[in-house]
Amino acid sequence: MRLLNQLCDPKSWERFYEYKTALACPRDFARRLRSFLDERAWEELLPLLEEGAFFPLPRRALISKMHGAKKRLVYIYPEKENILLKHLTWLLLREYDGLFSPGLYSFRPGRSASDAIRSFQRLPGIGQKYAYKADISNYFNSVPLERLLPRLRQALGADQALYVFLAGLLTETRVREGDSIIQEEKGIMAGTPLASFYANLYLRELDELFFRAGIPYARYSDDIILFGDSPEAVQEGAALVREHLAREGLALNPAKESFFTPEEGWVFLGFSYRQGVLDIAPVSVEKLKAKMRRKCRALKRWQKRNALPGERAAAAFIRIFNRKLLENAGDGELSWAHWFFPVINTADSLKIIDEYARECLRYLISDTRSKARFNVRYETLKALGYRSLVNAYYGHKK
Repeated sequence: MRLLNQLCDPKSWERFYEYKTALACPRDFARRLRSFLDERAWEELLPLLEEGAFFPLPRRALISKMHGAKKRLVYIYPEKENILLKHLTWLLLREYDGLFSPGLYSFRPGRSASDAIRSFQRLPGIGQKYAYKADISNYFNSVPLERLLPRLRQALGADQALYVFLAGLLTETRVREGDSIIQEEKGIMAGTPLASFYANLYLRELDELFFRAGIPYARYSDDIILFGDSPEAVQEGAALVREHLAREGLALNPAKESFFTPEEGWVFLGFSYRQGVLDIAPVSVEKLKAKMRRKCRALKRWQKRNALPGERAAAAFIRIFNRKLLENAGDGELSWAHWFFPVINTADSLKIIDEYARECLRYLISDTRSKARFNVRYETLKALGYRSLVNAYYGHKK
């Protein structure tokens, strides 16, 4: 059965719904998806899948990264079309998962960042190995389509209709920006559901290269790590990565390229490993504290501008970070806690983050950074909705 035909099948939509709602899926998205299914809204979109039919243009947007102030460029289709593409991506990732090597962990059924970290934790002698970590610069929006499209055609095999539809979306150079339509080279369109499949496919040969060589290696989308028994071994692995990416028209982010000794441990996907301890990487902690600091300052300005009590600003801070850290920020995104809690085996970094959050809250309420801020009791913070990450972590472990 052609994959596009499955988008006409109510049973396939129900299976997709069951999958999404079995995860930590935001309630709002679950309601919208249920309504989409009940109204059989996909039926009005089916003509868009036919060869030559018009598919709405994506919107260009800049959004904040999860932990920092930097913005990233993404593309967003209208909601109904986006739901259709989410379902198609779900089907693609399952139908063609056999194409990929064991070292690939991103966007795969039954695999996650947690699995990547645990696989290395179980690696014999991991505490004595050297490591190399790299990050591909602007990966999603830099993939050359002239290189990707032949690989996509080969991967999809006889499903010509699917290839025509996907190639049509990829080669459409028009995007919406505000009220205007502009022309732009956009690679595999970061932010769109299908980009995850393309990101896995494009560097399949690199993943296979390390798998065949028996080198401990993992890739999660644009993040790469490999291990060796000596500095020379990881230098050789790094050279292979650089050479392969250069041939593929991609480049590394030099600021995120690192070598690690056994004594230092290693950092990958926001995690740090050292002497058996898995924790949140220090850089991830600092980025989160910086985000809290910026939000605290903004809320203090808002409070003073509107002559509001400090408790109002503190309650807003709590709502924002409870949602960011303990709930899902959006469909398709793991919450901060769902990313870190299953993997880390210490609460050390969580204690640092909790303490910093309480400092921000006490400042918002007391309007001072002097010792007088401690007049704001912990019970007051809890009454406003404050939730300790340490307590949530131990609750998760139970």
